[in-house]
Amino acid sequence: MSDRFAGVNKFPRAKLLSGPTPIEKLDRLSGELGIDLWIKRDDLTGLGFGGNKVRQLEFYFGAALEKSADTVLITGAVQSNYARTAATAAAKLGLGAVIQMENRVHGMDETYNTSGNVLLSRLLGAEFMRYPEGEDEAGADLALRQRAEELGKEGRTPYVIPLGLNNPPLGALGYMKAAEEILQQDDGFDSMVVASGSGQTHFGLLAGLRALGCKTPVHGICVRRDAATQIRRLTTVGEYLNTLLQCDPIVAVSDILTWDGALEPGYGHVGPPAREAIMMMARKEGLFLDPVYTGKSFAGVPGLVREGRIKPGERVLFVHTGGQPALFAYQSELKL
Repeated sequence: MSDRFAGVNKFPRAKLLSGPTPIEKLDRLSGELGIDLWIKRDDLTGLGFGGNKVRQLEFYFGAALEKSADTVLITGAVQSNYARTAATAAAKLGLGAVIQMENRVHGMDETYNTSGNVLLSRLLGAEFMRYPEGEDEAGADLALRQRAEELGKEGRTPYVIPLGLNNPPLGALGYMKAAEEILQQDDGFDSMVVASGSGQTHFGLLAGLRALGCKTPVHGICVRRDAATQIRRLTTVGEYLNTLLQCDPIVAVSDILTWDGALEPGYGHVGPPAREAIMMMARKEGLFLDPVYTGKSFAGVPGLVREGRIKPGERVLFVHTGGQPALFAYQSELKL
């Protein structure tokens, strides 16, 4: 194991993951798309409907427990998988949870505001607060820290899981470990495809592979920002990750691959490519994708094939990052 990867294991980690998630062949979609397509089932990470955030939160909750925190605070969109998973982890570990919901997705109906992840987070007993902006990460973090100060004055011990870029990307460590898990299961993929939002899953996976000597391309499918803007964000995540691990750069900027062909009409809204991808996965393989992340990220697979960035016959791994509870909040957008 390289020194760069060994540093990951020095950080405290709460046990939330139920075990390695399977890698499965998608036979019917392989035939449909003319590639050898496999899926990493990180929708089966085991905690509170699973998803990629379980891996990330192992490290944030590890830090929280090390500081003897009794409450975690987190920001997300109304239908945030991250916030729901954090509330689930908090309940499992006996901590309180405060969820700050951003007004990030506009024009949605009442079902969006009450169903899916919102319903689950309420069942978990989370405290809710609102932040009026959806593109102000620094302001959202400040509001959350102000609430944390209030909790501290009440005798609580809060821990803030930050949103903004200028924070140590502990969550990326979770996907560096996921890269290790994938290579132990199967090291023969020609390319990988994963959602790219905050950047911690995408960059963590890429950094983990490179730290372990694997050169497989990782295509990050943009779910919130255009391809060029996302590359800049991922570059910054990489700089903070290098600082966190106290190592030389793990990933070259030229190695960061993004695709934004399914981004429109923007974060949290379902465009034709995402809708078609959700229907294709359900009707060809009996698996469910979510409208915000995996619907768009899987739309990237046929998109990259069409553009020739994935070649016919290539062995491709699609990382299913979960998020299915949000489906129930998107009935009107899916138009079924």
